[in-house]
Amino acid sequence: MIAAKRYRAALFDLDGTLLDTAPDLARSANRMLAELGRPALPESEIRDYIGKGIANLVRQCVESTGGGSDGEHQRALEVFERHYAGGIANASHPYPGVVAGLEALARAGIAMGCVTNKAGRFTEPLLERTGLRGYFGVVVSGDTVARKKPHADPLLYAADRLGAAPGETLMVGDSLNDVLSARAAGCPVVVVPYGYREGLSLAELGADAVVDTVEDAARMMV
Repeated sequence: MIAAKRYRAALFDLDGTLLDTAPDLARSANRMLAELGRPALPESEIRDYIGKGIANLVRQCVESTGGGSDGEHQRALEVFERHYAGGIANASHPYPGVVAGLEALARAGIAMGCVTNKAGRFTEPLLERTGLRGYFGVVVSGDTVARKKPHADPLLYAADRLGAAPGETLMVGDSLNDVLSARAAGCPVVVVPYGYREGLSLAELGADAVVDTVEDAARMMV
């Protein structure tokens, strides 16, 4: 069970927890596939590839459209990143309850961080353009520390930067990666029911609790 009013910090996953980024990711993926002479994929399928970083998403898209060599995967990644950089926040937007939840935590003096597997060159502009960057005392991207989620390192780094022990730092995510990272770091973890779970059920994630929105997660903490 999650105990109330014992947290000093909150960490949030980005894609699928704070922001619905699938429209821009899917558009970039299909522009990549078109440039490479491959068929388009439905956004619903691409959503299941989100959560373990852009390289994984690109690899899944390539494998789903005929596969390819290591060189073709690298070429696809370069093409995707070019398209994504040009439209990183055209349609991406905060989920309902996100801004209200972050505002409530800020008023309560709870330190906040964002922990994502997305590369920093995409994370920072995405947070800026969607108006969320100012809420976070630390942003840990996929290239900030040596190992990404599901390893403990990103969460431990973020908690340390926020001056909180892992046990008093709540992780809010949407995927198995988030839960495994929190478990490895010793952080309690809740998940939202929307987002990108790679086809897994909520029960399969194994979080401490499911919260309907980020605003509901904030209510647990203040």
